[in-house]
Amino acid sequence: MFRGDEGRRQKAEGRGEKSPHLRLRFLFCLLLSAFCLLPSFGCRQKMANQPRYDPYESSDFFTDGMAARPRVAGTVARGELATIPEVKDGFPMPVTRAVLDRGEQRFNIYCTPCHGRLGDGAGMIPSRGFRRPPSFHTGTLRAQPTGHYFDVMTNGFGSMPSYRTMIPPQDRWAIIAYIRALQLSQNATVADVPGGQAILPVPPGGSH
Repeated sequence: MFRGDEGRRQKAEGRGEKSPHLRLRFLFCLLLSAFCLLPSFGCRQKMANQPRYDPYESSDFFTDGMAARPRVAGTVARGELATIPEVKDGFPMPVTRAVLDRGEQRFNIYCTPCHGRLGDGAGMIPSRGFRRPPSFHTGTLRAQPTGHYFDVMTNGFGSMPSYRTMIPPQDRWAIIAYIRALQLSQNATVADVPGGQAILPVPPGGSH
């Protein structure tokens, strides 16, 4: 068989050159891949190039030249509506065991890093060189009304920041109730224990 005959036979069988079907299949796959990629590129550009202001960026649109807008007068941020009346001393709700348990839990989360478990100011943060807060057991703080503690937690005082956005009002009062319990526990005497509940130490060689 001559070489020319072999070439014609391969061409007839589709082996000598790429058949039109293979070319069409290749072009179809190429176009499909390009079509699938185009939307993703479009989304990437739209998400990356959003028209927005950075914090504290200036703006020519507003007359004061600032992009950040002040709070509208008379509005209240979510969760900041005062649902508990202002109390200068005492508590706006009954102080129950559940309230004290809640106050202990919140105190251990938010207060102990600085104030310590006993409220004596010996927390972890002061032990690392930061300013030590005063002890709750000093005569000055024991004499402060409960409203003082609520105001300090709400607005901050000295190096203590405001916890207004982290601790809701009801939990602030629960923490104050627990602080009062701590103050009582660290300064109580046997005379403060209700009758019949005092457990006195057993003297050596004796009995109650």
